[in-house]
Amino acid sequence: MKRLLVINALKSALMSALLVTSGLTYAQDQKRDQDRIQLQEDQDLTQDRDQDRDQEPVYGSQLMTEEERMQHRAQMRSAATEAEREQIRYEHHERMVARAKERGVSIPEEVPPRGHKMGSGKGMGPAGMGQGGMGAGSGTGSGKGS
Repeated sequence: MKRLLVINALKSALMSALLVTSGLTYAQDQKRDQDRIQLQEDQDLTQDRDQDRDQEPVYGSQLMTEEERMQHRAQMRSAATEAEREQIRYEHHERMVARAKERGVSIPEEVPPRGHKMGSGKGMGPAGMGQGGMGAGSGTGSGKGS
């Protein structure tokens, strides 16, 4: 009789241990799945942000080769902080202004505000910016020489 009680107690203890272990394993699996989902969402968000950044017009792009545009975008993506991106933008702006002067073409003095996208339905109206940048042959200049 005593032996039977001990065996039943051991069975109960084993069953409890199995239930606890399986419950912990289930909880760990759920946590791992949640972490995996969160990681995928973070990667998707980063990829979406990179694609949006890649689709933004590059200042002075009409003066650049496709390779230069790709290099500029890669440099922007690799910058770790917003301050680094601002420095890259500033240096790029200075290079494009100098390049435009060398080539005798005009480009806008100011960089469009960050996030500004052409064709978003707001902004320039039906004339748009055209191929040569703001004011280049669009007939919307200061009125001088007309």
